Amino acid sequence: MAVLQQIRVKFGLAISIIIALALLSFIIDFNTLDSALNAMSSKNDVGEINGKSVSYTDFSADVERMSKINEIITGSSSTSEEQSEQIRNAAWQENVYKYLFFKKAKAAGVAVGKDEMLALTTGDMISPIIAQDPLFADENGNFSKERLVQIVQNINADNTGNLRLYWDYVQNAVYSQQLFSKYATLFSASNLVNALSVKNAIENNNTTADVEFVSVPLNPYQQDSTITVSNSELKEYYNAHKKFFKQKASRDIEYVVFEVKPSEDDINAVADEFAEQMEEFASTSNLKAFLLKNSDRHYSEYWYKAGELKSVNADVEKFVSENNSGTSAVYRNGNTFYAARVMATAQVPDSVYVKHILLQGASDEKVDSVLNALKGESFANVAAQYSADQRSAEDGQLGSIGWMTQNYMIPGFESVFTAETGKPYIVKTQYGTHVVLVSKKTAANTKKQVAVFQKEVLPSNATTTAEYAKANDFAVAAAGGYAAYKAAADTQGVYSHTLPRVVESNTSYGAVSNAKEVTRWIFDNKKGKVSDVIEVNNQYFFVATIKDIHEEGYATLDEVKEQIRPILYGEKLSAKKAAEVKEQIAGLDDLQAIAEKLGTTVSTQEDLTFSTAMSSRSLDPKFIGAVAAAPVGKVSEPLAGTVAVYVFKVTGRDTGAFYTEADAKNANANAAAYYNQTIIPVMMDDAEVKDNRARFF
Repeated sequence: MAVLQQIRVKFGLAISIIIALALLSFIIDFNTLDSALNAMSSKNDVGEINGKSVSYTDFSADVERMSKINEIITGSSSTSEEQSEQIRNAAWQENVYKYLFFKKAKAAGVAVGKDEMLALTTGDMISPIIAQDPLFADENGNFSKERLVQIVQNINADNTGNLRLYWDYVQNAVYSQQLFSKYATLFSASNLVNALSVKNAIENNNTTADVEFVSVPLNPYQQDSTITVSNSELKEYYNAHKKFFKQKASRDIEYVVFEVKPSEDDINAVADEFAEQMEEFASTSNLKAFLLKNSDRHYSEYWYKAGELKSVNADVEKFVSENNSGTSAVYRNGNTFYAARVMATAQVPDSVYVKHILLQGASDEKVDSVLNALKGESFANVAAQYSADQRSAEDGQLGSIGWMTQNYMIPGFESVFTAETGKPYIVKTQYGTHVVLVSKKTAANTKKQVAVFQKEVLPSNATTTAEYAKANDFAVAAAGGYAAYKAAADTQGVYSHTLPRVVESNTSYGAVSNAKEVTRWIFDNKKGKVSDVIEVNNQYFFVATIKDIHEEGYATLDEVKEQIRPILYGEKLSAKKAAEVKEQIAGLDDLQAIAEKLGTTVSTQEDLTFSTAMSSRSLDPKFIGAVAAAPVGKVSEPLAGTVAVYVFKVTGRDTGAFYTEADAKNANANAAAYYNQTIIPVMMDDAEVKDNRARFF
């Protein structure tokens, strides 16, 4: 009874809701209720692919897995915003393949069998994805089948699970590429080019025309008051071209931004503190702890070669290049202070080839026995023997790590760059104890280990508070709506930025990046609303207002009529001008006389072709088309073009042989390659894939 009482107390509200929904089902159509609940739950979906909802939770798990794979590939757990975006794109593409492309391929009868996958991964038909992967390369950088098989056989010996995760990723990539290649071949193989098409292409490209013409330019800037575009004409054009007005959801906004900058007091305070800490920086024996506590840039064992520190600071680079030891003066660049201390100078290669035996959980005696064994036998023999002895316990792993650089590095292996070639030694990392052998090095260069003391001046609390007060004063004055916002901007003398068609994926506003908070507010509010102060990056305060809302789907006539109006006006203007020219030159059949009548000159164009591959893009398309069909030697009627009215005469045609059958076939092959690139986008469009990632990331 006590348990039942707890359930009643803790879940009473939930039970009440369930009962209420049950009662509502008698008076509300269940399908309507189901749609409403789905709409509510869809707000937590990253997207929908081929009818399958992709939840935020599932997608986040995919992103986390892809991030781990990226960490394995790069050797770094830190990622830039650009890299994070690439990882999310890769996770999304994987979902598109899983829920859409794989099903479409299966429906078409296309598949990749088990035997085929075996041949592509470890058999006699190795996929380019594997063949080009540095992990499976030998000491010379060439693909090694033996190394591939060795790595695959030792997957279960990797207690971290990283090798299994990466191999699964590689296999999935191989499968996806092979399936897509086979599916795309269906289209390539069906793209048959018959002899007549080839013949027409050759003729069109080899036939050129020489033409004389007179043109009367249209002036789009001088409005003709006699030409009007009616609402019915706008509507007729809109209905005929509606497919061209498909749009993403967007907002037209205005915003003001208050930037928080360090004051002179802030700068002076950091300058004094930095100067006081210089003595400790120059003398301490524990630079790692000092920099961790006091510097924006932490200690690194990286070996810098000449020029690499320019990206940090030009003065630091100059000091390091001129000194093999010692501590620099204090340098300032903008709001950042720098100092450098040269720790060591040595001849260091750019890359080294590393072999290892991983001794997970092995005793010191076992480590010593492996080192002693290496004195009398080759590394490969000892590694193989140790692996055979330990494989059942799953605490041994051997093999070539491969070429390592300072940017492609297992944490803890930094010492390999100064290690003696051919002499094994012990390295301890987070993965365990390693017996390491550097077997090969590239040419050594003079490099230096440098500790950089760096501190950026940040605005103090007092400075930030003062700037926030300005932003808040504006927000309070603008709170009444768009009119109040405009009045506040005028009264307080702040600049209001206008930004049309902001989409949900937008993250930047002018020079301010990572401003997703602003976009989220815009898409969560209604037209005319003015925001409170929105803080971005601890450096900017935004106040925004929504001028207009454009819903996803097809733009309304009101939204696009001002785009349509100049098109219809231009057509009418061109037709009117052509009629006027016709009247002016009535009875004339000589281009020179026509030019004098129109107050212009005769122009010429040689070797004009109708081919899209060979035509001059600077010419009016309507003019090119008319020339292609006109008889030789006859003055044309006035042609209403896009940018001018033309009167022309074809003076001759020539047929060459510069465009061959091979050119025609190559053009078709290029077209087929382009079509293959559109397979996935067309599938996504047909399946009405909804990508809502911008709401969350």
